[in-house]
Amino acid sequence: MGVGAEAKDPVEPGDRRVRGAGDQSAADTVLTTGSLGGTAVAVGDVLTAPLASGTSATLYSSATGTSGIKCTTSQFTATVTDNPTAPGTATESVSGQSFDSSSCTSNVLGVTGVTSITVDNLPYTTAAVSDGTLTVTPAAGSTIQTTVKLTTLLGSITCVYQAPSLTGTSSNTDTSINFTSQAFTKTSGSSLCFSAGYFTAKYAPVTDNGAAVYTN
Repeated sequence: MGVGAEAKDPVEPGDRRVRGAGDQSAADTVLTTGSLGGTAVAVGDVLTAPLASGTSATLYSSATGTSGIKCTTSQFTATVTDNPTAPGTATESVSGQSFDSSSCTSNVLGVTGVTSITVDNLPYTTAAVSDGTLTVTPAAGSTIQTTVKLTTLLGSITCVYQAPSLTGTSSNTDTSINFTSQAFTKTSGSSLCFSAGYFTAKYAPVTDNGAAVYTN
C-alpha cells in the first residue's frame, strides 16, 4: 500500500493520514515499502501477491450466491509505471494473474472439474489511489477477459467472461488488495456456462522483492 516544530502522532498501518511538512524524513510517494512513509517504490519494480492465507478466489454465478468456481491458489504480478507524490495515484502494469487449476473446484451441476482459468488481453493498467481505491482497466479498445475451461459430464467446455473494468480496495492493515463481486458477462460458451460471473478475491501480502508495500 521527521522532525517538525511539534511532536507528531505515530502513524499506524492502515492509517491514511497525509503527512505534513514535519515528516520530511519519510518518503512522500504513494507506494512505499516497509511501512507507511517508508522507502519509495521505484518505477520498474515488480509487485507480486498470492491469495491471502486461508482465502479463496471465487467466480460465482450471482453476487450473493455460492454456485460456481473456487480456487485456493492464485497470484498476480504487476510492474510499477508511476509512483508520484502522495496524495496521488500510482499506476501499475498488470502482466500476470494466474490460477492453479489443481486448486480449483466447481459445484455447478454437471461440471466435474476445472481444467484451466486464463486471464486474457494482458497487460492491464491498475490505478492505485492514496485513499485506497483501485481501478483495473484494459488497453484502449480491449476488455478484461477470463477464459475458463471445464470438464463436464458431456465433455470439455470453454466459457469466456468479460468486464469493462474492475474496482477494488487496498488495505495497509495487511498490505492487501481486495475485489468483491466484480461483475463479468459471459460472451461465449456452452449453456452449461453460467450466464454471468462475479469475481471475489483478496491478495496479500503485496510485496516488492519481499518487502511489504503500503499505500500512502
